[in-house]
Amino acid sequence: MKKSSSFFISGLLIGCIVSCLIFAVISRNQFSEDSGQSRPRTLKFAHGLATNHPVHAGIVHLGERLEEISGGKMKLVIFPSGQMGNETKCIEQLQIGTLAMTKTSAAPMGNFVSLMKVFSLPYMFNDGDHYWSVLEGEIGSELLDRLSVRDDGQKSGLVGLGYFDSGSRNFYSKYPIKSPADMKGKKFRVMRDPVAMDLVEALGGSPTPIPWGELYTALKQGVVDGAENNPPSITSSRHSEVCKYLTLDAHSRIPDMVVVSDKIWQRLNDQERDWVKQAMQEASAYQRELWGEATEKALAEMKSEGVTILKVDTAPYREAVKPVVEKHAVGDIKLFYDRIQATQQ
Repeated sequence: MKKSSSFFISGLLIGCIVSCLIFAVISRNQFSEDSGQSRPRTLKFAHGLATNHPVHAGIVHLGERLEEISGGKMKLVIFPSGQMGNETKCIEQLQIGTLAMTKTSAAPMGNFVSLMKVFSLPYMFNDGDHYWSVLEGEIGSELLDRLSVRDDGQKSGLVGLGYFDSGSRNFYSKYPIKSPADMKGKKFRVMRDPVAMDLVEALGGSPTPIPWGELYTALKQGVVDGAENNPPSITSSRHSEVCKYLTLDAHSRIPDMVVVSDKIWQRLNDQERDWVKQAMQEASAYQRELWGEATEKALAEMKSEGVTILKVDTAPYREAVKPVVEKHAVGDIKLFYDRIQATQQ
């Protein structure tokens, strides 16, 4: 009996060793520096959005163009809908090198590199044109570069590749909001983010963090009077069934970012990196068009559901949130905020 158990345990150990050796060989082949490899270099790309989302379509386009540009030498394998975890989990997998690429909002990136918190500051951009002129210009490029370095000067394990559009966030409610005065005493759902909470408070409202999945019920039952988000998210979540007023104040424009694992990026040769960069540039332009179409479609859907869409003068809003900017724009965040503001002139 003891002899059989010994053979069994030995067999298990040998099996584990063989499995590890096979995995090591496969991994080495996958990230071989030989550009003449017969197998395509496969990169895993995970994100948390549904397959009908414009950002997912942009990622699919990225994969298609990468395969075409590289002549079939590189390809993406995409894991959507949170299959590999939420945004924070995916970022952590990039850092250890078990995942090649992910899409994340710039907001959670602030927990890894604090400079990314600059995107959370309210009313930083005049409009969509100003927003994209910054992202596609020198400042946007510098911010991508800064992703690779943590606040303590050590490597973050991340490489910023490019931006996807996620629109502007706007207030929507059961009541019309034409000025900050209309928000006084009203409860608004916000993300559990200090800037978002201070923003609502500065405008006279009561910030109430609620999980996104619970918000529809909270709105319907009157736990909160309104919330804030982009139009496609409002319609896809059916919140426009409950809230019949949308105020287009565009208080924040927080981009999505495509990020690469530094461990895997270092294994790519220069030509492969150029292929990835070109594919990303084309995918960003493609996704931006899709996002514009999705926004127009969402606004039209809201109108058909009886939602009143209000365009407001944002000057009173900007004035009211100046203390919020002063509180959160410190150090390098203030330097970049001031530079972004200067591009409006």
